[in-house]
Amino acid sequence: MPTCLIGIDIGSYESKGVLSGLDGKILAKAAIKHELQFLKPGFVEQDVEKVWWGEFVELCRLLIEQAKVKKEDVKSVGLSGIYSMVPVDANADPLRSGGIMYGVDTRSVLEIEDILKKLGAEQIFKRTGNGLSAQSMGPKILWVQRNEPEVFRKAHSFLPCANFIAARLTGNFFIDHLTAGFFGPLYEPDKLAWAPDLCEGIVDPRRLPEPRWATELAGHVTAEAAKRTGLAEGAAVTIGTCDVASEAMSIGVRSPGDMMLMYGSTAWITLLSDAPMMDEKLFATPYIFPGTYCLHGGMATSGSLTRWFRDMVGADLVAAEKAGGPDSYSVISEAAAKVAPGADGLVVLPYFSGERSPLNDADARGVIFGLDIGHTRAHLYRAGMEGVGYSINHSLQVMAKAGAKANVMTSVGGGTKNAAWLQAVSDITKVPQRIPSMTMGASYGNCFIAAYAAGLIKDAATINNWVAMDRTVTPDPANFPVYERRMATYLELYRRNADLMHQISREQRSNA
Repeated sequence: MPTCLIGIDIGSYESKGVLSGLDGKILAKAAIKHELQFLKPGFVEQDVEKVWWGEFVELCRLLIEQAKVKKEDVKSVGLSGIYSMVPVDANADPLRSGGIMYGVDTRSVLEIEDILKKLGAEQIFKRTGNGLSAQSMGPKILWVQRNEPEVFRKAHSFLPCANFIAARLTGNFFIDHLTAGFFGPLYEPDKLAWAPDLCEGIVDPRRLPEPRWATELAGHVTAEAAKRTGLAEGAAVTIGTCDVASEAMSIGVRSPGDMMLMYGSTAWITLLSDAPMMDEKLFATPYIFPGTYCLHGGMATSGSLTRWFRDMVGADLVAAEKAGGPDSYSVISEAAAKVAPGADGLVVLPYFSGERSPLNDADARGVIFGLDIGHTRAHLYRAGMEGVGYSINHSLQVMAKAGAKANVMTSVGGGTKNAAWLQAVSDITKVPQRIPSMTMGASYGNCFIAAYAAGLIKDAATINNWVAMDRTVTPDPANFPVYERRMATYLELYRRNADLMHQISREQRSNA
């Protein structure tokens, strides 16, 4: 009887699943598309039952059927998901239909201000390793307490996407240390525990899931969960973690000094270390193995921005694709590749959902600067890609000041299919990017974590046998001067216009 593993990741716009063997060979893969729910300015959610649970169940059944294996062959299930939070009852049933999203959801601006007044920014940073921002989940729990008091009163726990699925499968309520690190200001990474005094007034820490390592098990599939999912009763289930951790594991990022750049709906940088590093403009958390830590930089938009540009200026391309024509992204990306680096003077500030690191400004707003009558949609699309590159570079500059310099990045995600985008980012950052030959992403990393957590693989270094690199994107020095000029403009545009952005944001909130 073969030993099989299932890894599933619930992303912003797509859920993906992989069924593999212990050798990393993929036996089946499947994906299901969905949408984020942009309810009103600042309110971004995802349907818990339909997307998180429903697509998990569907993917399990699809994978087992496609691989033509028995459900009993699946010995362990690895989970990851979009960083989020939903209040649940003691049966792990959601108490609201939508899970509240990461930094793109900015509903908790007032709660952030109140927590900062009470605890002070200095104490929060010193004890948690992070500032307080729209990325932080503590203020969003406080928002639920204030705005949905009945939901808050009934809540047994507050769970991110992957940990919610694990609770449904096993009946146990856990959270991994990496994800808990983003539950600011509630968690202290040096103690690997919730801080009762920091939780005071927000939530009783006894109502929060117990922190454990992502490479541990949450438990095993219950009889009830087996009926609902088609998995075998008793199959091992991991704690669950954020997609960035599983994505990093999928490309062999496991040791201090390794760095990942993920092109998803947002862009994300993760650098590993063997000791905590902190910077007020970045995020710091434990990693997935005991004794490992991360310094993160997260942009609020990336693929979501290129998607917006495509939809706004390339509606005809989208319609043609739906009618059986070529892939709309490929068409517009090929046109953008023919535009000279620097987009003929266009600079985009990609703050269309505020910005996370290094600005940590939920009230930042997008800018398209330098337009003239000669610019085309190809210019706009290229400028959007370059805007994400400037944002990535901004975080790398701050990391370097914190003592964490990027010598090479291993890049993953949908953006790695876009050669022009990859080249622009390497030219802007002056950092090479290694591209894996297979980018199955977080779901594939979850297969390895599932095997490791269940004791089916004993040595984490075995991941090196699963991963192969395809190519390296080398920075082109000829493009450095134009991008240095555009980068300077990019930084100055925010500095000069932040107050106007904040004014517009306040008006949007008051009219919501």
